[in-house]
Formats: sequence, structure tokens, C-alpha cells
Amino acid sequence: MPRARPTAWPSSSWKWTCRHASSCQGSAAQAPWLPPASCGNHPGAAGWQRAVAAAPAGKPERENPAMPTPTQPASRSLASLKNLRYSQDDQGAGLLLLDRPPVNALGRQLVADLDTAATALAADPSVRTLVLAAEGRTFCAGADLKERQTMNTDDVRAFVHTLSATCQKIAELPFPTVAAIHGTAAGGGCELALACDFRVLDTVGRLGLPETTLAIVPGAGGTQRLPRLIGTARAKKWIFSGRLFSADEALADGVVDRIVPAEQVRQAALEMMAEMARSAPLALKAAKSAIDAAFDGPLPRGLEREWRAYETILDTEDRREALAAFKEKRAPVFKGR
Repeated sequence: MPRARPTAWPSSSWKWTCRHASSCQGSAAQAPWLPPASCGNHPGAAGWQRAVAAAPAGKPERENPAMPTPTQPASRSLASLKNLRYSQDDQGAGLLLLDRPPVNALGRQLVADLDTAATALAADPSVRTLVLAAEGRTFCAGADLKERQTMNTDDVRAFVHTLSATCQKIAELPFPTVAAIHGTAAGGGCELALACDFRVLDTVGRLGLPETTLAIVPGAGGTQRLPRLIGTARAKKWIFSGRLFSADEALADGVVDRIVPAEQVRQAALEMMAEMARSAPLALKAAKSAIDAAFDGPLPRGLEREWRAYETILDTEDRREALAAFKEKRAPVFKGR
């Protein structure tokens, strides 16, 4: 059964302190999973290319195009990335944008940038939450087929291995994450979204793992994260059919947590993270680690992992602050230590 979802999240202000304004005019790229002939939900290559290009997704506006010089550690280290832009507000809310027009296809450079970003964000204690979103007309249409045509078998193997490892780094980030999806998230783009803790999708957006229509399987975590999220039967439906699922279908199956109009996707994701950022960051880190370990083995092992997580926060300033705030009837001020 799909879990219950709130119909609305508390509002939140979004105060920027930094932004890198670089962009990359990467070559147009297409999704890598098309069967040879058009057939209903499985259009041929030409049909799929037209479908991605003409997707009725909203195009998020570039807010506040001129931003101050980055001041946070992750912002400084990520300022030179070619296919990503990172911003962080003064409350530690991060926004990581895929920025490889026109459809944010996953090429070598974008995957390398994502890997660099995941490493830097994991090491930055100032980051409290992360929204993964995208510029352009769609979230991520999958692998860059033009680049793929230049790869031999060993190149493809190395590329998919790197993408899988990068998705795992994103999944292991020690704070809540959400993918804000407008348009299409297909193949590796869908797997990238699945690596986040939550997903917000636009009402006319689509998600899917079409690899089986190319006689391959999802290689960046799709066969593992999707059944953990929605159960084996529904995951098999998604992966075996290889089709793109509508926003309503994705919500009903539990793949996404909320659907909103395209122009509201990013703000809805930010508000979701703002609600979670009220909790103590060390507690969020410990809770996420314990929850993610629930699928690693039998229940007794999971309970042991939960207790170890609990012990890590027993003697922290944040826990003492929470008790003091409760006694004094005020909101706690957490510092992540």
C-alpha cells in the first residue's frame, strides 16, 4: 500500500547567500532505451526524441540570476563545476541544479560533477538539507546517446559503474534529500532521483526505467532501490514494462511523495526540506543511517544498528539544547554538535 502523504507542506522563506552562474551548452542528447519501432508506450527512436523535446513540462525560471560570491565551504569547492550549479542559504539548505541543456543528459562530465558534488556535500557540516533539481525543459532524460556512440564496451562499463557509485554517494549523504522533478526522469535520471530520500514530481511529469526495452537492465541502482521503495511486484511492473509512468501512476505506486504543477516543483521541495531542517542535524544523520540499514539484514541486526545510532547522539549539545528548550518552552536552536 502506498504510504499516506500530506496534501501541503508548511511555507518557508528561501534566502540565498550564494550561487554559481556558469552553464554548459552541452550537445543535445537523447535517452538510451528505445526499441526499434514505434509501439504505443514504446515509441521508436525518432518518436522518443520528439517526445522528450516536446514534453509538456514547465521550465523553472532562473531565480535571482546575479548572486553573491559563494561563502560556504561546499559552495567554494563546487563553484568551478561545468554541468552543475550549487547554492546554499544561511540555514544550510542546499540547492544543486543539473545544468546541461537541453535535457540534462548524463554524460561523462555531468556524472563527474555529480560525484565531486556528492563528496564535497558529505564533508560539509554546514549543509542541513539538499534539493536536487534541474534547469532547462526536463529533469534528466537519461544517458547522452551521442556520447555513448563514441564509447566501446569497456568505456560503457566504466561509465555505468561510476554513475552507480555516484548515486550511492548521493543516497548516503548524511542529511535529508529530495529530487524536484519537472518533465521527464528516465533511465539514469530516474535512478538519480531514486537515490534521494524523497521525490516531488510535476503533474504532467513522467518517470521510468526503460532499460529492458534495450535488452539491458538498470545499472545505477534501479533494480535495488525501486523494490525497497515500493515492493517487488510493483518494481517488476515498472522495470519489466520499460515504459514511462505518469505522475498520477508514480504517486499511486509510491515512487514519488507529492505531485504539484511544474512551476511549483522546486518550491514544494524546498518547503519539504525546510520542515525537516527543524530537527537536529546529528539526529537526522543518525536516523537516516539507521533507517537505511533496515534492509541490510535481519531485524536483530537492524535493532543493533539503531542502538548504535542512538548512542552517537546521547552526549551532544543538540540533545541538551532540546531538553533545555522544552523546559524553557521555546524553540530549540540546533548547532549540529
